[in-house]
Formats: sequence, structure tokens, C-alpha cells
Amino acid sequence: MKSAEAKKEFIEAWGSLGSSWGINRTMSSIHALLMSSSKALSTEEIMEALKISRGNANMNIRALIDWGLVKKRFIPGERKEFFEAGKDIWEIARQIASERKKRELSPVLEVIERLKKEEDQTDPEFTKLLGDMQEFTTTLTSVMDRFQQSDRNWFFKRLIKLLS
Repeated sequence: MKSAEAKKEFIEAWGSLGSSWGINRTMSSIHALLMSSSKALSTEEIMEALKISRGNANMNIRALIDWGLVKKRFIPGERKEFFEAGKDIWEIARQIASERKKRELSPVLEVIERLKKEEDQTDPEFTKLLGDMQEFTTTLTSVMDRFQQSDRNWFFKRLIKLLS
């Protein structure tokens, strides 16, 4: 398989994977394109490679920047904006975990904690549900924190030990 074909297949696969995570397919495809590119790309190059509109490209590039997965790159003598993505998969995974925790787990935990304070405790089933959800969310948050702070060796040793 030629390199161009392999990159195209990678971009399609990463786009599908991203949509499985709840991330827009175009956003994932742009991320894959930038990860697999040997140089920073302009919005126009991204639009042409993925056959997407300028608005779609701009919106998704901004979202990737917000997620901390893509950075603007200044190229001397160029007036266009260029973008690049990190290549270290470990760092990408940690950044995605960090954003998912911030966007998904933290808000749920805040709601549960607020409800537990306000709840009148006359419904023992609901009280138990809130407690169980708080315990689960807190544990998951702790696991994600450890993942974000760990190095590869520690994480994989723990994972292997857990699976054994």
C-alpha cells in the first residue's frame, strides 16, 4: 500500500473512531490529517484534502485548538494561518482524557454533589442512586487523573497487573 493510500485510510479510520467517542467526524478527520502531515497545513490545504467547506474547516480547527490538540504555527513570510497537531499518541490520549474529564465528568459530579446537599433524603432509593453515581464518578475521575499524571511504563504495568 502506498503512503498516500495509507494516510487516506488512517484519516477515514480516525474520523470514524472520533465519532464513536462523540466527537464530530470532520473534527477527527482534520486531526488525523494534521497528525499524519509532515508539515503544518493551511486552512485551504485542509479544505482541499478533506473536500470540506471553509466554514466547516474553520469551526473544527477552532474546536481542535480548544481541545488542545492543534496549535497555530507561524511561518515567516506567509500571511495564512497554519496548523499542526502533536505526534505523540501518549500526549494526545492524555489531552483527550483531560478534556473529556473537564467537559463530561466534572459537570456530572458537580450536579450530583449539589443534589446530595439539597435532597431531602425521604427517598432512600434516590439517595442511594446519587451516592452510587458520586462514588463511580469520583473513582473514574481519580483514574483519569492518575492516567494524566502517569508515564507510559507505570500505566502499562498497572494495566497488565489489573488484567492478569
